[in-house]
Amino acid sequence: MLGKQYTKSIRRALSCFPPRSASYIAVAAPVTALVLIVLPAHAAGPTGLLNDTGITFCGDVTTNIATCATVAADGGTFPGQDARYGRDAQAAAGQLTKVGGGDAGFDFTKMANNGTVLPADAALGSGATDWACTRDNVTGLIWEVKTTSGLRSQSHTYSWYNSNPATNGGAVGQASRGSCFTEDRCDTEKYVQDVNAVGLCGVSDWRMPTVKELEGIAHHGGPIPAIDPSYFPNTPISRFWSGSPWADGSTLAWIVHFSTGASAGDRRNSYSDHGVRLVRAGQ
Repeated sequence: MLGKQYTKSIRRALSCFPPRSASYIAVAAPVTALVLIVLPAHAAGPTGLLNDTGITFCGDVTTNIATCATVAADGGTFPGQDARYGRDAQAAAGQLTKVGGGDAGFDFTKMANNGTVLPADAALGSGATDWACTRDNVTGLIWEVKTTSGLRSQSHTYSWYNSNPATNGGAVGQASRGSCFTEDRCDTEKYVQDVNAVGLCGVSDWRMPTVKELEGIAHHGGPIPAIDPSYFPNTPISRFWSGSPWADGSTLAWIVHFSTGASAGDRRNSYSDHGVRLVRAGQ
């Protein structure tokens, strides 16, 4: 059995790695050493990684410009610009390898109603092998894709409602006050239940996204709505609820506005009805 000093050493070593990015086995050598074996991360499931912003242009004091070539590099007049770093910069330089497709540094894959992986040219539809969900290959999350009619229509709105006191931040919100496919079921909690009941993309563990998850698919590089249209069609230029209560007040919850991709708080106990896009963790 390891002593307390070795257990603490293991915990400190593990804390250097991002959550869910790898599996770890700690082995104690006799008294004098610890060996940490890091196993490669599994390809599926949440990766613990974050998307880049989608910004591939630089700017100066007067305007945004198409490329960064005419703006002084870091250390110049306008240093440290977003477009010079991360996955977006790698994609712009032709140095980023993707599992699927997507604009800038985003990497998405289409998935069918039956849960199978589809090619990039697959069409949205209600058939078993039609496109219905989008997998984010960077974060490992799988997202609902909105439609033009039916249960998941882009035009539907929902009130924020969560009857679970362990997760609602101290206020349940308002039940069924939006406008949606099934009368009297137009709130976030019931929408989750209804999508799980039909087994979207072959699973029944859909949930409301956290605000950070929802921010992660916002594209700040110029499209309106602020999301990759090739993998998230039928997205209205409007607010979408997250499942995250506002920590500073029980009457608010976080939203992301897909006109710009910005997040803010909105009142869940009044007449605020917004869109919903559900998420789930990958297998």
